[in-house]
Amino acid sequence: MQPMPLHNVLVTAGVEVPYRRHASGVSTGGLLAQAFAAVLEQSGLRAADIDGLGVASFTLAPDHAIDVAWRLGLTPRWCMDDCHGGASAINLLQHAIRAIQCGDASAVALVSGDHFEPADFKRLVEHYNLTTRTYLRPLENGGPNSLFAMLTQRHAKRNGLTRRDYGALCVAQRAWAAQNPDAVYREPLSIEDYLAAPVVAEPLGRFDCVPVVSGANAVIVARADLVRHASNMRVRALQCRYNFDHQAGDGLQTSLATIAEDLWRQAGVSPQDMDVVSVYDDYPVMTLVQLADLGFAPDGDLRALIERVASRALAVNTSGGQLSAGQAGAAGGMHGLVEAITQLRGAAGARQVSEARRAVVSGYGMVEYRYGMCANAVVLERTEAGAP
Repeated sequence: MQPMPLHNVLVTAGVEVPYRRHASGVSTGGLLAQAFAAVLEQSGLRAADIDGLGVASFTLAPDHAIDVAWRLGLTPRWCMDDCHGGASAINLLQHAIRAIQCGDASAVALVSGDHFEPADFKRLVEHYNLTTRTYLRPLENGGPNSLFAMLTQRHAKRNGLTRRDYGALCVAQRAWAAQNPDAVYREPLSIEDYLAAPVVAEPLGRFDCVPVVSGANAVIVARADLVRHASNMRVRALQCRYNFDHQAGDGLQTSLATIAEDLWRQAGVSPQDMDVVSVYDDYPVMTLVQLADLGFAPDGDLRALIERVASRALAVNTSGGQLSAGQAGAAGGMHGLVEAITQLRGAAGARQVSEARRAVVSGYGMVEYRYGMCANAVVLERTEAGAP
């Protein structure tokens, strides 16, 4: 059997269970169930229509995707757990698309999320993988902040940037967050506020580090003949590359740089054609690195790129990103994807990008020793019913 053409697989819904700091009376399983119910409602599909399920979560254990399927009353033909952190959403999306193309499923729900108690987050950062447990935990290094502080120092020195330059990104994203009723932090943030914030790990201050929250996201991917909306999203291109330099590089380039040419060639468009950009923003430096790797600074002028982001000439992380909306564990990998879907649906309210038609979303994460091993990207385009 020949695989179904890519344009016959559509992204038809994307939702977020509002992120909350210090949430009580909830569980990871409960948050995932809320996201599933909300994405069903948005899609117009029934639970009986869903025959595929993908799950990403750090705190769901000891349960897995099949346990979630049972609790949701699903009988899937395709079921997948993903553990790739910030790259999990696009990784799940890639596999879901292939499953539908090959007839293994017809409508797939992808859910991700976490609920953190203080002990959960400490356990996560100290036992993230064997390398972390063996080499970093004994140093009591405090988790990824120290690693990305060193990476930021290196990036600033190489590119002649200052704290004010990185702060401009945080201030810009907070301005977007002010228009997002679901963002955890919406109050105005000035560059003076940013610079005066307590230092966490030099040169990172409080506003450079994502706030840990509880929450969940969900997306539905389905065969085109099953979708209920007139307007949906098609995937024009999706590329992944993992462990591209075996931690032997300096961390100032992700594998997005190695797949960008193929991504834009497959999509048939360029960075200049993007109306919305969502990049994984656990730290401002990684926002800049991924934007550059994707081709948004072809001349290497990062200050000009920062100005485009700060002025909204380039609509980056329009939800406020994780730096203002929060990072709900594994849901962080789906946050930017859901925001892009929301923008392309024209449902972003006060922060809506006018006539948004195309978006690029990146994923990044899974720190091994010094920086992330995983990076991927997807180009989405709004399409109307019946359009090829």
